[in-house]
Amino acid sequence: MRKHKILVVDDEHLIRWSLEQSLKKQGYEVSQAASGEDALKLTREEHPDIVLLDIQLPGINGLDVLEKIKEFDEEIIVIMITALGVVETAVKAMRMGAHDYISKPFNLEELAIVIKKALETGELRKEVAHLRSEQARRYGLSNIISGSRHMANVLSMVDKVAKSDAGTILIQGESGTGKELIAKAIHYESARVDKPFMAINCAAVPETLLESELMGHERGAFTDAKTQKKGLFEMADGGTLFLDEIGDMELGMQAKLLRVLEERTFRRVGGTKEIPVDLRIVSATNQDLLALIEEKRFRKDLYYRIQVIPIYLPPLRERSDDIIPLAEHFIAQFNREFCKNVKGISEMAAKFLTEYAWPGNVRELKNVVERAVILESEETLLLEHLPQEIVLRTSGTTAGPIAFRLPPEGIDIEDVERELIRQALEVSEGNQSKAARKLNLGIDAFRYRMKKFGYL
Repeated sequence: MRKHKILVVDDEHLIRWSLEQSLKKQGYEVSQAASGEDALKLTREEHPDIVLLDIQLPGINGLDVLEKIKEFDEEIIVIMITALGVVETAVKAMRMGAHDYISKPFNLEELAIVIKKALETGELRKEVAHLRSEQARRYGLSNIISGSRHMANVLSMVDKVAKSDAGTILIQGESGTGKELIAKAIHYESARVDKPFMAINCAAVPETLLESELMGHERGAFTDAKTQKKGLFEMADGGTLFLDEIGDMELGMQAKLLRVLEERTFRRVGGTKEIPVDLRIVSATNQDLLALIEEKRFRKDLYYRIQVIPIYLPPLRERSDDIIPLAEHFIAQFNREFCKNVKGISEMAAKFLTEYAWPGNVRELKNVVERAVILESEETLLLEHLPQEIVLRTSGTTAGPIAFRLPPEGIDIEDVERELIRQALEVSEGNQSKAARKLNLGIDAFRYRMKKFGYL
């Protein structure tokens, strides 16, 4: 396990020596510097985790050293050492980025606790920064697959909206089109990226609980409110709140949401204090809000308040150019997740995927690819790996009785049989055994017909 490095900066030799001895006994790697100039030199060379920095130094003073350390690496934790009665300067140092300060003469045990807590805080900050970086990478615009003009236009708009100060955005589109993905892209491409992204599905929370989830509540506000609870408005302060399926929100809650949007303040349930918030609210729905307004199920004033910037996500059937790039993206994702090695999609499978209507949109496509990668062992995704529903709907056939009408002039039965053999071979990509099973024929009977019609 790597030892944490601590740089002790003080012009008094005895203080440096005593600190070094104490810190080494605690398992730290320790360096010393008697001046600000030496401190800056060692900081650049050794990249310490913590700098114990005396404010009163000869030459460059401690505040100037602090400023230069933070310019070099803001992640370095600086704890100021100050003489008794110079607390004002120490407070100024904390405003400049110092983590904490200790006063001389200091207790070594207390200093050990301060250092331990500072390191824990530093590790936590690194973990949070790493998590946010991973989230930004995962949900940024560069990770959204698009091969169609429709989606290119949507992503261009998302990029502009993310970089703007727009406080309310409405995303509309069918279920499964990726509305939450777009909401996250808006957040992670914005200046709010270092603040929280909070989400709630308004259709999944009962009306009686939704207000408490959004606003929070005070202790004793209702029977089970044994403690104070912060709501999502408060937890998302500075960041983004995503209200999914806002069309399912009850009228009473709509009125309260409208007030928050207009006033940018709210009160916890059972509270009297107005709490200001600065957050971006992204709403989404798969419903026709204008129709809901006509039915008196959605407030007109709220509709015009949330759709300051409307974004429409077209269904997958209207952007067929996205289907194969998305499928390939999901194949790569599930290869990693399930340790598989699917390398591509056959021409026939790609044809059926592209021609299918995808009523479940991107979510349905993802599920189809996941199933194929998990269950099949070939290196290529073949037509036979697709659900029967896709093959039947795309080929224009249905389960049950065959939908075929005899033309008035009649037809040669052998022409029908020849065409069925051709289609079976086509959808089976030349695999005779699979083609025979599709026509409920034995392999010998199928090969007889292949030979009869010149396919063998």
